[in-house]
Amino acid sequence: MEPQISANSRRIARNTVYLYVRMLVMLVIGLVTYRIIIRSLGVTDYGVYSAVGGVVTMFMLVMNTVSSAIQRYITVGLGKGDENALRTTVGTSLAIMAAFSLLIVALTETLGLWYLHEKMIIPAERMGAAEIVLHSSMLVLVVNLLSIPYTAVINAHEHMDAYAYISILEAVLKLAVAAGVWLSPSDKLVVYAWLLLAVAVIARGAYAVYAMRRFKECRGRLSVSGSLVKEMGAFAGWNFIGSGTFMVNTQGVNQLMNHFFGVGMNAARGVADKVEQVVRQFATNIALAINPQMTKSYVGGNREYAFELAIKGSKYYFWILWVLSVPFLTDAESILRLWIGPTPPDAALFTRLTLLCFLIDFTPGTLNILEQARGKIRNYYLVTSAVAVLVFPITWLAYRLGAPGWAGYAAFIGIYLLKAVAMLAMAHRDTGFPVGAYLRKAVLPMLAAVLPSALVVFPLCRVLPVLWWRFVVMAVLGVLLSGIGIWLYGLTEGEKAFVLSKLKRK
Repeated sequence: MEPQISANSRRIARNTVYLYVRMLVMLVIGLVTYRIIIRSLGVTDYGVYSAVGGVVTMFMLVMNTVSSAIQRYITVGLGKGDENALRTTVGTSLAIMAAFSLLIVALTETLGLWYLHEKMIIPAERMGAAEIVLHSSMLVLVVNLLSIPYTAVINAHEHMDAYAYISILEAVLKLAVAAGVWLSPSDKLVVYAWLLLAVAVIARGAYAVYAMRRFKECRGRLSVSGSLVKEMGAFAGWNFIGSGTFMVNTQGVNQLMNHFFGVGMNAARGVADKVEQVVRQFATNIALAINPQMTKSYVGGNREYAFELAIKGSKYYFWILWVLSVPFLTDAESILRLWIGPTPPDAALFTRLTLLCFLIDFTPGTLNILEQARGKIRNYYLVTSAVAVLVFPITWLAYRLGAPGWAGYAAFIGIYLLKAVAMLAMAHRDTGFPVGAYLRKAVLPMLAAVLPSALVVFPLCRVLPVLWWRFVVMAVLGVLLSGIGIWLYGLTEGEKAFVLSKLKRK
């Protein structure tokens, strides 16, 4: 078994390199793109885009839940090696996506328009542009839905090089969109909305073309299985509960902010969300490299290796997020000022809180993959979602009582810490996942590794004057101390030996 595990580890490492190259290129392009866009649109129009686009984004819970189901069934099918069954899975997935796309269009053109005109606080002179944003965001979502089976096949085959290249192409196209918006003499918000749709069509079309050319299960006559539709639908339905509560707790709270505070607060939250997207790109690279192997190992009966990947994955997730977050947590004001110039009020505070929320939510995500690999997810999502769903009503009550905008983030942090405990308990009950090993090999190394930077950087930031060089000092010192903490207290002897062997080979 050891040679197979070694080969899997090499594959994970290779795919991680591809994804990190993708991430670095996309990061640089994304930073420039966002700076141009927010300066082109201004606070009001960006707030309109964030709020109205969020109405359609709420429907992404359908995309997330069904995407997880499709990814799981395609990965399992590939692991079993049955080409005909895999072809049926792809065909059934495409049929399900088409049906959901029609549902999204119907809901957006009815409930979405009603909500836009009757409930949202939008400046009257921007209502026409807001309608266009609603329609274009809906079409972007439809394009993304229809491409999910193809990206799932690419990920299941672990062709992360293709995934990286196409993602970079998409980032370059978005930079071109930003330049076009900046130079456009027309309504910049409208131009931005339609150009983003064009980018989605090109990028998602590229995934489909690549998958159809490289993988047999995506070519020829694709069949649809009624029994598989029912099975995948049941799986997606329970997963829907988990993704649905998350979307309510993010986009739903975004709409609460619009209702209680207006588009200015949405603009501040939009800036924070953009920072989160940048950090998320780093973290999801590890997830994309680890998750297929975790699923295949668990389904193949090698549960111990799947558990090992789950523990290591959580640890790596946290470290990557922490290293990236430290500069923002200490000096978000300077970073945002250098990045995009003047920012909406509360943008720096929301950025810090958003990153803390993401740390707490994303770190235990490997437990979701284990449960999905197991297949029987009803009780898991019922329990964890029953905890998570408390965020929205608590936030609504806080706002009704006059609490400030950051109260929604505070509610998320508290409730999702409880949810992480519930996830760990359910994973142990359902799969036999070792709680003690997780606490000893993941949680304790996480905490020990971040203490050097937390104990030095945060107090020092309070002492140094607010000057441009403070950001540089805090970023370098935070990353350096985090790296030292991870090496001394986080990595096992085997992991240190692996890193040193790679460095010596280079």
